[in-house]
Amino acid sequence: MRPKPRFTLSILALLCGSMLASCRSSGSGGSAIITPDPTPKVVTCMATDKPETGLQGRVSREDHTSGRAAMGYNCNTQLVGHFTTVPAGQAPQGTIGGFKVERYVDRAGRECAYYDSTLMFPTNAADATAGVMVLDMTNPAAPVRTAQLTTFAMDTPHESLVLSQQAGVLVANAGNAAGLPGYVDVYNLEPDCRSPTLVHSALVVSTGMVVGHESGLSPDGKTFFLASPGTPTLTAVDLTNANLLAPLPILWSGSYTSHGLTISDNGNRAYVSNSNDEGVRILDISQIQARVTNPVVREVGKVSWPTQTIPQNAIPFTRNGKPYLLEVDEYSADANGSVTAHGIRVGAARIIDISDETKPVVISDLRLEVHQPENRAAIANDPGAILPVQGYAAHYCNVPAIKGADGIYRRTNPDIVACSMIISGLRIFDIRDPANPREVAYFNAPVKFRAAPEPSNWAMSSPTFVPERKEIWYTDGFQGFYVVRVTNDMWNP
Repeated sequence: MRPKPRFTLSILALLCGSMLASCRSSGSGGSAIITPDPTPKVVTCMATDKPETGLQGRVSREDHTSGRAAMGYNCNTQLVGHFTTVPAGQAPQGTIGGFKVERYVDRAGRECAYYDSTLMFPTNAADATAGVMVLDMTNPAAPVRTAQLTTFAMDTPHESLVLSQQAGVLVANAGNAAGLPGYVDVYNLEPDCRSPTLVHSALVVSTGMVVGHESGLSPDGKTFFLASPGTPTLTAVDLTNANLLAPLPILWSGSYTSHGLTISDNGNRAYVSNSNDEGVRILDISQIQARVTNPVVREVGKVSWPTQTIPQNAIPFTRNGKPYLLEVDEYSADANGSVTAHGIRVGAARIIDISDETKPVVISDLRLEVHQPENRAAIANDPGAILPVQGYAAHYCNVPAIKGADGIYRRTNPDIVACSMIISGLRIFDIRDPANPREVAYFNAPVKFRAAPEPSNWAMSSPTFVPERKEIWYTDGFQGFYVVRVTNDMWNP
């Protein structure tokens, strides 16, 4: 049994502070910034829903005091299922949900979920939840844990957990706020997704420095990228013939800092979110994908925006044949770009037109009323707003991918975007008109008592989707794993 020390707010704050020490956003410094308007909020909820009581996205101290926050908030959503590692009647002490949620259906038709439990290692040790949870999703209303992956990288993957639907592999590198040495775990999800098989666990050997924080994976599952926002060490390794202990071959390493990156469907483009420079770079990685010896990576284009905080990730999708990126920033910053609690600058999320890859253009923003500068003072004392790594801000967004006749999943014509917006919970936006998104639904879990720190929610994960059932799966760092269904015809298949 793992030890279960009690983590205090001061320790958590220390861990958070170490993460943020090197984080600065770029942009216009102390000059005036024109903040986009909030995305139009939900107009109509179901009669049985529990809508928010004030500003879009707010969970006020008054709602905590009155008991309203303990009821949760939902609009055009329905709770289907919930899984937590905390025993009934016990108050959570650490973190029990992390940064990524993935779904996989194996060849036998079994449906599984995978999520990390580590917001900041080892804060989850207090609840004995280290590692990646494997859930049997045969009944989404009652997920069943069938395995817990605790090899080195899976024990502390930070934001690196990724899955290839095409190859049926789950991959992560050891990471934390600044980056850990490039240690990679690879699991095969066949023949039974409920019992992943370890096929590789070893340090990436390099003449230089390879560190991990976040990652990227080619859709074919053959190329894994280790990324770090703190060091210019973006590295591609070959997973084609991964075996248990042999170091993975390094295909390429480039002088790019990268918070996160997503690879295009054909494996020829990397969309790199850069926390210390421009917002997003588009890299031509076709020679890596083609396994050219000594490949050359070429920068195609880049784009930034005035409200930038820390660019988190950029995800490609197409709508009506036109290519876009969905980009999300994390946390908030002061007027000079330094990360701070309830800062006046909130990047939130945006849609970028990449029809001309050399000149990407931001065409719309996804943001809430609680993100607006004029509201930041009013919400500063709400529970959870005191921590720079929590607060009213965005953290991850995602769009559904649909399985084609060829068995390949593609983000083609998604109707919705789902975003984890920390205290504000899961937010769902209609993007059928990418230039004019609107919020159509949300789910913010009931706030429950905690041993420490002050009770609030901490929705930080990249959601995943079950389009055929209109379900969204995500985790809350304080509450665990959730299955949420979009109702009232707000998600048009």
